[in-house]
This record gives sequence, structure tokens and C-alpha cells, in this order.
Amino acid sequence: MEINVLNIKGQETGRKVTLNESVFGIEPNDHVIYLAVKQYLADRRQGTAKAKERSEHAGSTRKLIRQKGGGGARRGDINSPVLVGGGRAFGPKPRDYSFKLNKKVKVLARKGALAYKVQEDAIMVLEDFTFEAPKTKDFINITKNLKVEGRKLLLVLPESNKNVYLSARNLQKAEVMTAQTLNTYKILNADVLVMTENALKIVEENLVK
Repeated sequence: MEINVLNIKGQETGRKVTLNESVFGIEPNDHVIYLAVKQYLADRRQGTAKAKERSEHAGSTRKLIRQKGGGGARRGDINSPVLVGGGRAFGPKPRDYSFKLNKKVKVLARKGALAYKVQEDAIMVLEDFTFEAPKTKDFINITKNLKVEGRKLLLVLPESNKNVYLSARNLQKAEVMTAQTLNTYKILNADVLVMTENALKIVEENLVK
């Protein structure tokens, strides 16, 4: 599949790039994509939720009532989970939610996510560019020129560019990433995926290995 290369003014440069069929033309595997997204979101969880058990509460350990003969349920101290102000039974504890996913599975998931973007006609290729200084106005002009203003935009660069990153940082619906850090969740979360020419080459090299 061929796609036109645009400049930051939204004009065609007269060049075309051919998308690698083994990356952008595969049949997406929804279950693999689900696992990759699940892993990404699990890695973001802090896992710091904690509730005090009865042994951690500050309170007397004196037995409140006798064990038998009272006509009621047996209970221990005032920290019992059945009493108001007592400890919590089976409450949350700090834990690590992350889990391992094979490298080949994550690669297949990224390929599937990119294939979906091609099917949705939601991929654009820009010629490589940079900003002389961080200017949000310049980045907004690019979104207007590409006619993607108001949509979730993910711009993929070949390497980190501080000026471009800072120019997009204040925009709620725009995000800038490098080709090396591109992941399945970010691809699917964007309405439009915009890659520079060199970023596209890096993405294809990483996924064809």
C-alpha cells in the first residue's frame, strides 16, 4: 500500500512511501491486542491500596464478652471486623499488577494495531521536520493544515525532539512519542497516527525483525 508524504503545511510533497505489508497488512489478532493493552494498563497501576487488618488497629485486645453463655455470637476484641471501627477482613494489600508478555506477542499486537489504523485510513506520513523553538501555536497550525484539529493525534518521531515535545505538551488531544517507545495502547488510543518518514522506517525495522 502506498501513501503520500505530506509536509507540515499539509501539502503533498510528490513523494510516496510503501507501507510494509508484513507490518501494516496483516490480519489483526484481537486477543493478542487485548493482552498487550491489558499489560500496559497493569504496568501503570500503583498497587498501593491498603486497608488495616484487625492486628494493625490501635485498640484494646481485651475480650469484650465471655465465650459462652451470653446468648450472642462469639467475639474477641474491639478490633474485630464485625464491629464498627474494627479491622477489615480480606482488605486490599500492596501488590504488583504487572505481568510478563512474550516479545513476539507484543510485536504481533503492535502490527495488529497499525493494521487497524490502515483499515480506518487513520495514518499520515510527514516529511521530517523540527521547530527552532517550542511554540504551541506552530504545532496547532500543523494540526489545522493536516485537518486533524480536535481529534486525538499521536505524532511519532524518529528520536526525541525537545522543541516539538514542548510545543505539543499543553494540547490535551496531542501526544508526541519516539518510534522506539511506540506501543499498542497509544496506537489504538489515537484517532490519527502521524509518523515522519524516518520514524516509519524505524517502526518497520523494529517490527520486521
